[in-house]
Amino acid sequence: MQLFYNPDIDQNTNQISFSKDESRHIVKVLRKNSGDQLEITNGKGWLFIAEITTADIKNCDAVILSKSYQTSRGYKIHLAVAPTKMNDRYEWFLEKATEIGIDTITPIICDHSERKVIKNDRFEKIIQSAMKQSLHYYMPQLNDAIAFKNFISKPFSGQKFIAHCEETERTSLKNALQPQTDILILIGPEGDFSSEEISLAMASGFKPVTLGNTRLRTETAAIVACHSIVFCNE
Repeated sequence: MQLFYNPDIDQNTNQISFSKDESRHIVKVLRKNSGDQLEITNGKGWLFIAEITTADIKNCDAVILSKSYQTSRGYKIHLAVAPTKMNDRYEWFLEKATEIGIDTITPIICDHSERKVIKNDRFEKIIQSAMKQSLHYYMPQLNDAIAFKNFISKPFSGQKFIAHCEETERTSLKNALQPQTDILILIGPEGDFSSEEISLAMASGFKPVTLGNTRLRTETAAIVACHSIVFCNE
């Protein structure tokens, strides 16, 4: 199954025109012709079955034959993860978290962050590609980078956790999770959160948790957290 993504269509759309790049991919790379069918999502839960009416490498058109809606699950996963020093590690996290099932990602700039500038354009493309590859019909939301202290003051109605490595009292994440509840988890940079950040987060209602007995890299910790939440809700 080859899933396409178009955020501009909805349940009222009856026909679609693909961009020049997508048209070229459909007609020249995938060798699709008039009469062939395509599966398209808008990243908002809808799946559209469309039939190609014009197979042109510069302007491919299709008519919508059917549409179906996949209801979202009963909980949301929001990971606020500090950018890694090497971009490819963060990109790996974005790809795998999207495949597992994540709803929102927020890059947080921390006291020990070595990377403080984020280029969302490439990250968005990685998320989009992973969504299509894993056949998800919901596009995860990637927020702009924000300072840690500004982020933790934002309201959140579900469970809030901070995963850190300090040898202080912490609860195992798997034991703290409540099924079918929105979850927000803070994951720090390579140098971990500072003691001040941990204290500020706890004062803002974040519960300290551990993800296991070993010290994990930022991107690994984020994936472990994401998978733990999904597994808890299976």
